Amino acid sequence: MQSTSKKTARVLASGLTKIAREFHSRGWALGTSGNYSAVLKHDPLKLLITSSGLDKSGLTERDFLEIDSNGGVLAGDGKPSAETFLHLAVARATNAGCILHTHSVWSTLLSEKYATQGGLAICGYEMLKGLESIKTHEHREWIPIFRNSQEIPELAADVSQTLQREKDIHGFLLSGHGLYTWGVDVAQARRHVEILEFLFEVVGRREDVAAANSNTRIAR
Repeated sequence: MQSTSKKTARVLASGLTKIAREFHSRGWALGTSGNYSAVLKHDPLKLLITSSGLDKSGLTERDFLEIDSNGGVLAGDGKPSAETFLHLAVARATNAGCILHTHSVWSTLLSEKYATQGGLAICGYEMLKGLESIKTHEHREWIPIFRNSQEIPELAADVSQTLQREKDIHGFLLSGHGLYTWGVDVAQARRHVEILEFLFEVVGRREDVAAANSNTRIAR
């Protein structure tokens, strides 16, 4: 008979597999981009996470690893992404039960554009109320942007410090790379991806329209 922990891991892997295919179909994690994790245990910390370098359109339940708090593989075949340490940092600093990383066109473009400002602020949109605990469209959501780096432990330390200092944020961006967001469970984390990706596209398209109108006025 399967242990409770094994059953839990299979249920979580099944849910994350469905999300991976959905995100791929919506253009949020094409090819091998993106990675997804769920907390199996908080103390000591143990995560279920996607194995590195896999096409998310064909992800299966067998493509997940169980890792310890140092990123060491406890079960599963393959190797964890170097970005595993970012998942661990989020899990330690928040009450997250699930961490999702997408790599959409709009998050990539906006993360580059606003990188020098250290983050992107979004306010005035009804969809903001889809983020956990947000009750009004007047809310100002601050999304920090970190420099993309191959020095993942240092990047993870920066992320950890920011999350401990700014406890009300729902996600962050890596410049030229994409979004990290989380939730208390898989469903909430998925919702946060959907809300934030919608908002990124709105901001990006709004700025495109503003630029086009400005160029039209200049031409006249």
